[in-house]
Amino acid sequence: MSPRAFQKRCIFLCLILVILLSGLSVRLIQIQLWDRQKYAERARAAYDRSEILVGMRGNVVDRNEEVLAKSIAHSTVMVDAKLLTDPVVVVRALAYEKASSQEDWDKLDGNQRAKRLRSLRNAILEEETKPEIIVERHLARAVGLLSRPLEISREELRKRIEEPISRGRLYFPIAKDLEEEVADRMRKIIEENELKGFRFQNSIKRWYPSPESAVHVVGYMGESTVEDEDGEKRFVQEGKFGIEAAMEEFLRGQDGRWDHLNIPMPDQEGTLIPPRHGLNVQLTIDMGIQAIAEEELDAGLKEFDSRRGCAIVLDPHTGEVLAMVSRPAFNLNLKKGMAEGAMNYALQGIYEPGSTFKIVATAGALNEGIVSPTTQIYCHNGLFTEGKLRIPDHHPYGMLSIIGILQKSSNIGAFKVARQMGVKKFYRYAADFGFGEETGIHLSGESSGVVRNTGNLIDFSRATYGYALNVTPLQVANAYAALANGGNLMRPRVVRSIIASDGALLQRFEPEIIRRVINERSARQMREALATVTEEGGTALTAAVPGFKVAGKTGTARRVEKGRYQEGHYTVSFAGFMPAEDPRFVCLVVVDDPLTTEVKRYGGTIAAPIFAKIASRVATHMHLEPTEPIEGEEEPLAENQED
Repeated sequence: MSPRAFQKRCIFLCLILVILLSGLSVRLIQIQLWDRQKYAERARAAYDRSEILVGMRGNVVDRNEEVLAKSIAHSTVMVDAKLLTDPVVVVRALAYEKASSQEDWDKLDGNQRAKRLRSLRNAILEEETKPEIIVERHLARAVGLLSRPLEISREELRKRIEEPISRGRLYFPIAKDLEEEVADRMRKIIEENELKGFRFQNSIKRWYPSPESAVHVVGYMGESTVEDEDGEKRFVQEGKFGIEAAMEEFLRGQDGRWDHLNIPMPDQEGTLIPPRHGLNVQLTIDMGIQAIAEEELDAGLKEFDSRRGCAIVLDPHTGEVLAMVSRPAFNLNLKKGMAEGAMNYALQGIYEPGSTFKIVATAGALNEGIVSPTTQIYCHNGLFTEGKLRIPDHHPYGMLSIIGILQKSSNIGAFKVARQMGVKKFYRYAADFGFGEETGIHLSGESSGVVRNTGNLIDFSRATYGYALNVTPLQVANAYAALANGGNLMRPRVVRSIIASDGALLQRFEPEIIRRVINERSARQMREALATVTEEGGTALTAAVPGFKVAGKTGTARRVEKGRYQEGHYTVSFAGFMPAEDPRFVCLVVVDDPLTTEVKRYGGTIAAPIFAKIASRVATHMHLEPTEPIEGEEEPLAENQED
């Protein structure tokens, strides 16, 4: 071979070598610079531990700070089989076991300990030729340490771990719903002993200390699916009904996250995003009054053979709801009976109110100056007819004053007063009293009812005494509160304030006047007139409370089913307030379809006595001083109980 040919071959081989080394250099640079993040993420994925730090949901408390709903932290211990069966991962726990037993371990600083652990780890990997023995030794150590706080035997814990792995499961729970104290102990054991392959999934459980009280106000939680920032779907708990739903934005917390490594790696530090806890919601509900209303309504429904009804207690001057009871109900913790009892009858149930609606015609006419309390109205001796229009009364009344129309509950009288005022004004006053629109209370699912001017005289006549329209119990209670407070329609309030977890007051919901409905003089005249309803000659003697003057009105209306009135089936009610001269609270009782045969089924015989029992106990609870002399304990004889 000539020297020139040999030289060419050498140059060619050198070029190939240079090209190969250059390619290798480029690849190394690419890995170190451009692809560093990608490979770091791969390594991190193999050894990463990511733990959700749950943001606790705020508490719901009553006006006296009695807890009605709270969150309890729970944790589930999960096993990551990939890590648990990787000898390179779990060997660190064996290295720690050996290092921590050495005499000088406690004297070493952090760097010295890390160096010692690396040295022992490498030594164990070199000495042990069978990787499965390293895995088994780690598992035995983990089982021995973790079985104690779980209060189960080592055999049981090992079974919970090994059986799912033998079936090919890579990620599974070994302990669910651990209380916070137990979970904290296990975290400490796992971290201190460098155990690998165990992760925590944190969650909260909503707990209701009185699960069958104020059910429809407090509400309940449910599961929803959300998509996180990584595009993964997960289940979250959120309010579905009542205050839990209406105040979701305040109550809910925001989860945090702790990302860290099972095996420390150079230049890799954990990332901590702390959770944000929800705010506490304080209600206007007084659980003492709530308990009274629940007990007496339940007793009344049982006595008069009814399954559905409600009781509402309001502060007429602030619009605060002191109690709201709806039946049927259910258990908030167990969700038992929810299918039947989920509807909040107090603000979702609509019904024809009957004679409790007569305040619209009489109050409106007084406010317009068309009549005075003593103005006499001819009531046609029990039957008014005009063309196709026919209006009956329960008793044949002749001349009745405005006071007498309310006291005796005359349908004819209410119609004639409303007609003097005019159809448009009548419906305007109905709207001003809040009928036909939502009250705006902080509760979900409120009904607006239906009150409209059809232009039909017969519909108008029936509306004047509470038929041909639909209202909610809360609307009726709020309308009577306007009479009690001097003529202002208030916004009903069930939320009093928003409070931080450290007790700081963040927001206070102040009383809100929606509009003035009637002037103070007319409101006072209405209170005086309604007080006669519970006195001798009125329709609600059974609503009387010894020592107090009670004002109110009975209501009885035939039930509608599938567009037809049901013969012998009624919705009965009583709306009242006391003391009549300076009302401290308003109370409405509605009983739907009582089937008793022991008494006639009217508002004065069924709803009124339930009201009296609630009002008497509420007066004691509120420390009200009697304003009237207390007479003998004889039962009053009602002259007129038909309404």
